[in-house]
Parts: sequence; C-alpha cells; structure tokens
Amino acid sequence: MEIYLVRHTETICEKGICYGQSDVTILEPFDEIFGRIVSKLPSEAVIFSSPLKRCAILAKHICENIKTISYQEDDRLKEMNFGDWELKKWNEIPPGELNPWMEDFVNIKVTNGESFTELHERVGHFFNEISTIKEPIIIIAHAGIIRSILCHQTSLPLKDAFNSKVDFGEVIRIEL
Repeated sequence: MEIYLVRHTETICEKGICYGQSDVTILEPFDEIFGRIVSKLPSEAVIFSSPLKRCAILAKHICENIKTISYQEDDRLKEMNFGDWELKKWNEIPPGELNPWMEDFVNIKVTNGESFTELHERVGHFFNEISTIKEPIIIIAHAGIIRSILCHQTSLPLKDAFNSKVDFGEVIRIEL
C-alpha cells in the first residue's frame, strides 16, 4: 500500500510562535505550491486530513485535482496539543516549564495539553484503522503527525522523531 504524507504549507503565524492545535490559516497565494504538491501525488486516492484549516484548505484543493475515492477529516490527525502554550512565543514560555519538556518531550505533558507519547498513541489508532485500505492513501497533516507516522513505519524511537525534517508543503511517500 502506498501512503503519501503531505505537510500543510506555511502558516500566517510569525516565526517562533507555538501553534499546535490552534486553527491558524496558511499564507497566500498558495496556488503555485499547491500545484507542485498535486504533481507529486497519485491520480486517485483515499484522502484523510486534519480538520485544522491549514490542512483542510490543501486537502480540498487536492480533492478537486485528483480522483478522490473518499475524503475524511479526522481529529486524530491534529497537531500536538500544546495546551497553555498555544499561540505563545516559544521564547516567552517560562524556562521552568519549557526546559523539562525540551529534555523529555516524549513523556512530559504540556500543561492542559499532551505529550508526544499521547500524540503517537492517537496516530497509532488511526494508522491501524487505515491499514486494510488497498488504494493509495494521501494524509494531509502536520509535522508532528508525520514524524509520528514515520516512527511507526521505521521503528524509530520517539525521542529521535525530530531528526526527521519535514518541510512545509513536503510530500513523503512510504509503503506498507
């Protein structure tokens, strides 16, 4: 089975803002980059997307430009929940909160948010559900979700997830 992991394009947030599950939109114009993304995808597929605007806008464009077998938005594909840190500047998060998380983001939960382990578990449930689909699958999501899927796929330890660089608008093809 072919799976195409697609990260949303750049957001309107200035650099250095923590925006996990905050529903921010993408920079415009995006037609040219959307065209490049579509050119790397199969001509027909089952499509899943995070419901957050920055993914859903791209997903709808893809649906309009390839033969879509089915389309579904899934909350399990939302980016990591950064709780109290949402929409704060990273450098304004108190070091007493940020430093322990930076040392062990896998297990330490952000206040009113989640840990990377919790994100990985919800992605695992999603991944198990789609494992019987025979058609190519396109997943439009966020860097954290894509890194989690790559950890599932390659058995990469979660502590090394951020070694996988995932650029805005990147398409990564994997096979199961």
